[in-house]
Amino acid sequence: MAIRLTSLALMLLALMLAGGGAWLIALGGSPYYLMAGIVLGVTAILLFRRSAAALALYGALIAVTLIWAIWEVGFDWWQLGPRGGVIIVLGLWLLTPWVARPLDPQHAYRPTRHWTLLAAMLASIAVASYSMTVDPYDHAGTLPSAPVAPAAELGGSVPPGEWQQYGRTLYGQRYSPLAQITTDNVGRLAVAWTYETGDTRRPTDVNETIYEVTPLKIKNALYLCTPHNLAIALDATTGAEKWRYDPKVADNPNRQHQTCRGVSYYADPAATAGQACAERIYLPTSDARLIALDASNGAVCASFGDKGTINLEQGMPFHPAGFYYSTSPPAIADGKIIVGGAVNDNYSTSEQSGVIRAYDIATGALILNWDSANPADTKPLAPGKTYTANSPNSWSIASVDETLGLIYLPLGNKVPDQLGMDRSVNVEIYSSSIVALDLKTGQVRWVRQTVHHDLWDMDVPAQPSLFDMTKPDGSVVPALAGATKQGDIYVLDRRSGEPLIAVIEVPAPGGTIPADKASPTQPLSGFSFMPRKLEGKDMWGVTMLDQLVCRIAFARLTYEGRYTPPSLNGSLIYPGNFGTFNWGGIAVDPVRQVMFGMPTYLAFTSRLVPRDQIPPKGQRRPANRVSIATTAPPTASS
Repeated sequence: MAIRLTSLALMLLALMLAGGGAWLIALGGSPYYLMAGIVLGVTAILLFRRSAAALALYGALIAVTLIWAIWEVGFDWWQLGPRGGVIIVLGLWLLTPWVARPLDPQHAYRPTRHWTLLAAMLASIAVASYSMTVDPYDHAGTLPSAPVAPAAELGGSVPPGEWQQYGRTLYGQRYSPLAQITTDNVGRLAVAWTYETGDTRRPTDVNETIYEVTPLKIKNALYLCTPHNLAIALDATTGAEKWRYDPKVADNPNRQHQTCRGVSYYADPAATAGQACAERIYLPTSDARLIALDASNGAVCASFGDKGTINLEQGMPFHPAGFYYSTSPPAIADGKIIVGGAVNDNYSTSEQSGVIRAYDIATGALILNWDSANPADTKPLAPGKTYTANSPNSWSIASVDETLGLIYLPLGNKVPDQLGMDRSVNVEIYSSSIVALDLKTGQVRWVRQTVHHDLWDMDVPAQPSLFDMTKPDGSVVPALAGATKQGDIYVLDRRSGEPLIAVIEVPAPGGTIPADKASPTQPLSGFSFMPRKLEGKDMWGVTMLDQLVCRIAFARLTYEGRYTPPSLNGSLIYPGNFGTFNWGGIAVDPVRQVMFGMPTYLAFTSRLVPRDQIPPKGQRRPANRVSIATTAPPTASS
């Protein structure tokens, strides 16, 4: 009975591997799976006939599988496991008495008689054991300990023990000069206190309801916000809550994001001790408000804006609630609070403007605005006028060099992100770029685009980090390091935007729909975490069967490497628009001139769907599809 059931299981596995393997070969993939299916089928027949040759043939299959797996992925356990797991488990079963004994003429259980299978099994176990001891992704290195710039500029006179901005200072370095915690004692740290905000996920929340805050530390207080925009102040020593403010943000299913990355802090230099709102916390909300709070007690500062609040939907061309909001803390410099905003990606072709606005820090009066569709006109928007719809927005965090008088903005793409028709000249200039604006006038000083004609939602996602670069010849250059979703780190002279590490143009894939186009080249920084081009061998699954399915799915997609355009067939986008880097950005140690980053590599699929194939509203679209509606003419809806 064991023989028959085993031969049946092997035949079923053989049919699945052979069928899938033939499909994979037709798509240009590996021939291994078809070969393995054929060998398993023959093994099943021999086993059914109670021929000992079945085990010898299976041993040869294991040996070939082992050689093939090592050739494809080396000694990477997590890649070897799916290739050999099922094969090895079946091999162990074939060596059990219930299978091996009936194959012996004397019906004796002698596993050593099947030396081919036994040797292949032992070799595979040895390789598996060895692969568990190595890490193919570990790259040994040593961080420099000697200071390159002992008197490095950290971005303002922030006391060493404070963290007054999202990136500690307006330079966005995320660098602390404190030295008490070292590599020698960090392992002995113990929890001093914990605090729970009480802001938990609600049944009515949108999918992207996420806790992303970076708290501020000023004097002996921590200031933070929660996903539902509660502003909270804590005693930094004890963790006791000092105050909390609830802006009463209503739920809205149209909102794409429900998060708050942080608040902004301002101390009025002209205020007297004990004066109300002498120190302020500015809270951005997901219903498009900016609220000024007294840092000492959380009371609303009524002298700011309209009774403490600015409505950021003022001047917007459309008013569907939930389509525009601010998820990141504004920048405060030169007596201004400077605000960008997020728009819903791919919801509509009638999206809000990506305008950047600067308000008087004390009164909330609008001082200037920069609209990329009309970049030269930065005077406050006239009553009754609206900003340009669908212009590139800055949803992330800005950096500021007050000495140079510049604010550095990471800009996103025009909605809809995956369609490039009907984009204006200015959209093509400013989309997916780092832009330096004059703090006083709002005029553009320079722009550095990181993606041309962006079809992938490759916004510049992170706050640029400012530092003074010490070059090999000893000269010092004011620099900016900007991390991008596609993995490039742009190291620029922050005075001019010119590269300090070379940026070249490289050929890029084509193949868009007829109504669109793709840029023939894309910029590539000499400092890049760009992943290598994916291959079939990179596809993963828990077992060889779902790995085969993954290989087939990969081979069916359109993929020519980074910047493969979205297509009607379905394209693999790698890295995807979650990025190699995202809003978390990078950190820079300006003293040792070292950058710290955490690149991640996630692949997305993107499929364009003709308008006449979109299901009626309320019906579900087919699963596993990213749908952007388009038509042959250059008009779109999403």
